[in-house]
Amino acid sequence: MNAQTLEWIAAAVSVAAVWLAARRHLLGWPLGLVSVALYAGVFIQARLYSDALLQGAFAGFIGYGWWRWKAHLDGDGLVQVAPLAGRAMLRDLACGVVLAVALGMVMHTFTDAALPWLDAALTAFSLVAQWWQARRHVAAWWLWIVVDVIYTGLYLYKSLDVTAALYLGFVGLAILGLRHWRRAGDPTLATGA
Repeated sequence: MNAQTLEWIAAAVSVAAVWLAARRHLLGWPLGLVSVALYAGVFIQARLYSDALLQGAFAGFIGYGWWRWKAHLDGDGLVQVAPLAGRAMLRDLACGVVLAVALGMVMHTFTDAALPWLDAALTAFSLVAQWWQARRHVAAWWLWIVVDVIYTGLYLYKSLDVTAALYLGFVGLAILGLRHWRRAGDPTLATGA
């Protein structure tokens, strides 16, 4: 399969997975597994090795998130939203910074990565966002918005136009997820009170 075909298929599966997650639907997790497998190949071909590694980490988080969400479904079969404590948020963001620096150093020193520091930072904060999403926190969507905007620019720069368009679409889906999850987490938003 050529690189462009693989990228198109990976993009389509990714959109479906993120759309389902934004709607708080459990089926987004198994589609996410297919998506990360496809995108690992895309990123290896583009020499974005941190992104390729990220897909493997995402697979682990997807398994965890799928298991965690199954235990927290509401009466409609949708995941229940959980609050994120300020202290936990700061701890997780600090872990993201440490991982970004460490991974950036490794990629800069030992590989021919195209953009080692930016790629590493986006990888690290994507992991934080994925962790928050698996743990059902609305804050995940805020972080996804920021990360996806920057990823859009990175992929345009690397001439991965389909993936850049996908990530621009992810920004919209993250906004949709933010809206849906905020309503689910705050009943007054759902009723308009």
